[in-house]
Amino acid sequence: MKEPFRSIVLATAMMLVSVPLLAQSAVRAGSPAYPSKSIRLLIPFAPGGGADILNRMIAQRLGDVLGQTVIAENRPAIDGVVATDTAAHSPSDGYTLLVVTLSFAINSAIGRDLPYDAIKDFAAITQTAGQQIILIVHPSLPIKSVRELIDYAKSKPGVLNYGSSSNAGQLPMELFNAMAGIKTVHIPYKGSAPMLVDLLGGQVQLTFGGALVSMPYVKSGKLRALAIGDAKRSPSLPDLPTVAESGVPGYQALQWMGLVAPARTPRAIIDRLHKETARLIQSTDLRDRLLEIGNDPVGSTPEQFSAFIKAEIPKWAKIAKQAGIKAGT
Repeated sequence: MKEPFRSIVLATAMMLVSVPLLAQSAVRAGSPAYPSKSIRLLIPFAPGGGADILNRMIAQRLGDVLGQTVIAENRPAIDGVVATDTAAHSPSDGYTLLVVTLSFAINSAIGRDLPYDAIKDFAAITQTAGQQIILIVHPSLPIKSVRELIDYAKSKPGVLNYGSSSNAGQLPMELFNAMAGIKTVHIPYKGSAPMLVDLLGGQVQLTFGGALVSMPYVKSGKLRALAIGDAKRSPSLPDLPTVAESGVPGYQALQWMGLVAPARTPRAIIDRLHKETARLIQSTDLRDRLLEIGNDPVGSTPEQFSAFIKAEIPKWAKIAKQAGIKAGT
């Protein structure tokens, strides 16, 4: 083989080897090689709700800072299982992301037959927000505090009822029952709208309701708020005490939201997505919007969010077992 021809062959071979290595190095270094195309954000909610609107805001702003469009795609079926399964079986390249909520943990906690593993099949990015849930009673009840609620329930066992439209709504109340040592009767609903109608009408006496939907009725006097479920007071609802400080020490429950990617997504991509998302949700306009709809901005690290999810599943599994709650009940 002549020397010039051999040099060309060697140079070509080196280029073929070096191109993928350079691409991998670029990903590891978090260089502008990612993203090079649009990103899909799967949202397990129907269009138009508060959580959907919020995550569309995040998608738009994240796309702006990444220099690529982040396409928000609604997949609201089966408590998020369809969206979650789609994400779990997508390539681990950072181009499919998933919004996860409390239901993500509860689907595993209640023993639902799932086509994915909530821990092994996903890489945590960040918890974006914690939406406060509020312990609410109908104003016809002579109850104005958590302590009064507990005393009333103990004096009239089995008389009080509560409504929920999902396991994610039922389990926080069952946790309260267990920790407060009371018994309330569960009334299940197929949707939050009919449950709210009956709550306003007094057929349902109490519930844990999301701040976004509940607070307008609280402010108008149609419902009475007793406390929030989170372990510490919320900057979005500073005047409401926590359940924990109102007579049930250690109680904590909230509707949380965050972002995950398929497992084995390169760490450099996870880090970049975390950095940009955490910065966005602490920006003035998005932070103010979060607080306005009863959500507290978080922006935790991937490690913190992963540990949080891992703790949520056994926590709710224990309560589900105690209350006899299984998938489909």
